[in-house]
Amino acid sequence: MPVHTSGSSQGSHGRGAGLGLALASALAFGGSGVAAKPLIEAGLDPLHVVWLRVAGAAVVMLPLAVRHRALLRRRPALLAGFGLLAVAGVQACYFAALSRIPVGVALLVEYLAPALVLGWVWFVQRRPVSRAAALGVVLAAGGLACVVEVWSGLSFDPLGLLLALGAACCQVGYFVLADQGSEAGEGAPDPLGVIAYGLLVGAAVLTVVARPWTMDWSVLAGSAHLNGTAVPAFALLTWIVLVATVVAYITGVLSVRRLSPQVAGVVACLEAVIATVLAWVLLGEHLSAPQVLGGAVVLVGAFIAQSSTPAKGSAEPVATGGAERELSARGTAA
Repeated sequence: MPVHTSGSSQGSHGRGAGLGLALASALAFGGSGVAAKPLIEAGLDPLHVVWLRVAGAAVVMLPLAVRHRALLRRRPALLAGFGLLAVAGVQACYFAALSRIPVGVALLVEYLAPALVLGWVWFVQRRPVSRAAALGVVLAAGGLACVVEVWSGLSFDPLGLLLALGAACCQVGYFVLADQGSEAGEGAPDPLGVIAYGLLVGAAVLTVVARPWTMDWSVLAGSAHLNGTAVPAFALLTWIVLVATVVAYITGVLSVRRLSPQVAGVVACLEAVIATVLAWVLLGEHLSAPQVLGGAVVLVGAFIAQSSTPAKGSAEPVATGGAERELSARGTAA
């Protein structure tokens, strides 16, 4: 009996820490748009901002890549997949979608990723999903529809929607790949090493796509305006690189390893709420009543999904760590 209690306590602590990390990741990711928008308005191309973000973070994480260079031999497929999907794929597809469809629509489609994660577990891994977890995803998606006011832009471009869906699929890859090896103990690939090499791969891919040699570098030496207040452009870029990318990816991957891809994915939906609130406070983009209501619904959905999902290793039906352990085992065997 005491042993069972201790295990339960440790499990609860692990899930609590995982939830805290997921919230920190959502906060860090959510702050990227508020810092990036002034840079774009100052004259930088959106794709160039993405390249600066990923390339800068790759440079910061380079010492960790050198330290964990053994991963290149042990898990090359994981590193390449994380870089292509979780870094370059999400960013490139999302920004390409923005050029064809409204921002709110693109964001909503991208954040269908938690539902797609559950679909992966249900259809591909053949594991049942609890009704409560599914309800949490439905509520989160519905709340997001209110937060981004999807009804304000319903003239869809088919290619734009396809690109946004591509971003959602890449985000699924982020949550699934981030969980790789989480149950392998000391043999699990170090998450910091995976992130470091993922950023390096993503930076290499985005260099070809963004063509940074055509960028107006002088913008970074000037100022950008944050709700009428002049802010050094380089300071905004520093925030994007260090907080919205390095801290965001580290806390995000660690949260997936403590929770599960689908639970962390639902909590990540809070990024849209956080981004909207920050835009309200820092950019003067005020929230409407439906957006406030939608934010509350997203919070409820995330809480239901998180609280209804058993700990990793549980036999209860929900997409939890057990499914990802099978995936990790197949990845290790490969």
